[in-house]
Amino acid sequence: MHERPIAAGKSSYDLIDKEKFFKSLDLKRDTVMLDVACGVGKYSIATSEILGNKGVIYAIDLWEEGINALRQTVAEKGIKNIRPVLGDVNKRLPLEDRSIDVVLMATVLHDLIEVNAERGTLNEVRRVLKPWGRLVIVEFKKIEGPPGPPVAIRLSPEETEKIVSGYGFKQEKVIDVGLYNYLSVFRG
Repeated sequence: MHERPIAAGKSSYDLIDKEKFFKSLDLKRDTVMLDVACGVGKYSIATSEILGNKGVIYAIDLWEEGINALRQTVAEKGIKNIRPVLGDVNKRLPLEDRSIDVVLMATVLHDLIEVNAERGTLNEVRRVLKPWGRLVIVEFKKIEGPPGPPVAIRLSPEETEKIVSGYGFKQEKVIDVGLYNYLSVFRG
């Protein structure tokens, strides 16, 4: 049994403008996506409807309770394109090199930084992402909350870009996706 990660059980999915979010993702029906630190999989479940049976979503989290809840939801709803995986995103992921089209990190980068796990995670993201693939990061705006973490650990779009670009990613755009969140899209 793993220790409960920071912010386990909380999701920014209910806070974002879903139309702006999915327009920014520009997903194709055969997309292979990785949802890093997916929790109970709210983003994965919503994305699965868009991808249909041709796409695949690997939903990975260290939080066993969240992965079990996602497995139950997948079974109850008969979802065929989500692969829930119990695993530490800071360690080697059970995925092939250059096998992922889109990596989603939804309000998780600031938590990874808090526990000094961003390096391993971003290196793994780099390894599994296809050369033309996209890294999509949703973070909380650097404003006082709630909702979200304390402002001291929130990341501005500029801070996110500085961190992620250090791993060979180039920022393509930043989009406001609601009152509390922004989305940054990077290419490898």
